[in-house]
This record gives sequence, C-alpha cells and structure tokens, in this order.
Amino acid sequence: MPYIDLPLDELRAYRPALEPPPDLAAFWAATLADARRHDLAATFTPVATGLALIDTFDVTFAGFGGDPIRAWLRLPAGARRPLPAVVQFVGYGGGRGLAHQDLLWPAAGYAHLVMDTRGQGAGWSPGGTPDGHRSGDPQADGVMTDGILAPERYYYRRLITDAVRAVEAVRAHPAVDPGRVAVMGGSQGGGLTIAVAGLVPDLLAAMPDVPFLSDFPRAIRLVDTQPYVQIAAYLKVHRDHVAHVERTLSYVDAAILGRAATAPALFGVALMDTVCPPSTVYAAYNWYGGPKEIREYPFNDHEGGGEMHEAAMIDWLGHVVRAAG
Repeated sequence: MPYIDLPLDELRAYRPALEPPPDLAAFWAATLADARRHDLAATFTPVATGLALIDTFDVTFAGFGGDPIRAWLRLPAGARRPLPAVVQFVGYGGGRGLAHQDLLWPAAGYAHLVMDTRGQGAGWSPGGTPDGHRSGDPQADGVMTDGILAPERYYYRRLITDAVRAVEAVRAHPAVDPGRVAVMGGSQGGGLTIAVAGLVPDLLAAMPDVPFLSDFPRAIRLVDTQPYVQIAAYLKVHRDHVAHVERTLSYVDAAILGRAATAPALFGVALMDTVCPPSTVYAAYNWYGGPKEIREYPFNDHEGGGEMHEAAMIDWLGHVVRAAG
C-alpha cells in the first residue's frame, strides 16, 4: 500500500486547528460525576483456565449509567504485590476475548485488565457487554453514528466513561498499586487510551498505538475505510447534519481530549495506515499534553509495529515504572 498522507516532515509538524467546545471540561466533569453516583461495585471472580503461571478473574464493574461492564483481570501468580497495572482497551469490533488470551502483560509482571467494549465483540474477538442506551436515531451500520447529533447521546460518551471507570476498577483490587496504573490499546483502544489520559490526572503512563478517534474532520474526508466511512456514509444521506456531527465529535476527539493529559506517553504510528491515517495519529501526538515519544513504522498498515512495538512498549514502560519507584 503506497503512502496516502502527508510527507513525513509535514506529519511530524502537523497540528490541526481543532477547536475544543467551550463547555468540554464541564461536559466531561458532569458525565463522570453522574457515572460515579453509581457504586463502582467491582467484583473479581476467579476463573479456571488451566494456566499455572497466570491467575485470571472475571470482572464486572459499573460503567456509564451504572451499566455492568465486563473485563478480565490477569495477575502473574506468586508475584510480589502490590503490582503495577496495565489497563487495555480493545480495537473496533472486538470484545475482551477469552479468559486464556492476552498473556503478554501478566507474563511481564503486571496486573492486566482488559475491558470489554459495550455493544461490540462480534467482529473479531468475542465480548459480552450489551449497550442498553442506543439512541434509536437513524444511523449507519456499526456504532460510529449512534446518537451522533448530540454529544449527550453519542455512543463514545458511554464508552469513554466505561474506560475511565475501568481504571477505577483495577485500582480497587488489593493486588494492584493504585499509583502505578498505565493505559494502552490499539486503534479504537488507542483513541480511548488518549481520552482516558486526558480525563484521569494521575496515571503512570499511556501507550496509544495507531489511535482511532482522532482529528475527525480530516479522517472522515481522507479515507473510505471502516470505521470512519460510517460517518461519511451518514453525511452522504443527511447532508444538512455536518455541523451537528462535527460538534458532537469534538467532545470525543482524542486530539482534543489528550491536550489535558500529563502522563508520559509512547505512541505508535504506521505510515501506510489506511484505517487511521498517520496525519490523524500525529494530530493526537502533537497536541498531547504530557511528555511523549513516538515510534514510526514506515512500511506498515493498520497492524502498526505489531510484535516489534509490543517489545518497545514493554521496554519503555519498564523504564517508566522503575523511574517512578
């Protein structure tokens, strides 16, 4: 796949003039305060997986609207506690997977919570968390346009809230050091990682890889791939809704929310990515508020750096953990 985006020197300088909504901070403060009216009620039920070196727990906690959100928590068996933790958010269409999957982070010595994704989990990895708040408005296939005419009804308001509550849930487990919690994810999970870093002020680190949900005005005009194309398809029919849609998206845009982040971050970007174009990743990176590094993979598409980037994350996060004491 050839390059579809700006030259590399322009990517590295790309900082689009995305205007935050004037009530952005108040919107998210009210949203999270409403979620916290519900008891977090985090439960951790041991699961038999046949894995001798990993302890696995089936997790439920209260997310947006008090809805029960599922997750897996995996702990390295016999490790000294309290442990640093990694909270992982899943890419578009996927769920939390099966109990024996995703062993990289517990094998590296971390507590590892993988959050299920409400209303998804039938695309490539199974999930089991329903979304009972669908707007009922006309929408394109998928979740990208559910409630898109109003930020209060938009799908990603719910999912970002769930992600913030997932951090609170992992901090509630006695094996976890609440002061050493990092967040990570790829694609949709990368966008959620940046959003959470902008909304949770005391994270240890953030590791967004090929992040989605960034620089919406450019993304929906540049690529015709899923999932961004859902928004373009909606606007192709609802031609008078462009301003309303772009206003709603500004409340969840990672390139806007990440400006408030303070945690150090390691980004990953693939320069031939036709799903999350590199300019939109650099928009989030260049606007990110905390200390940051980025790893570039010039000949990769949406798989990003794959296993090589996993190794980079393990090494980078290890340095962050040791520096934090």
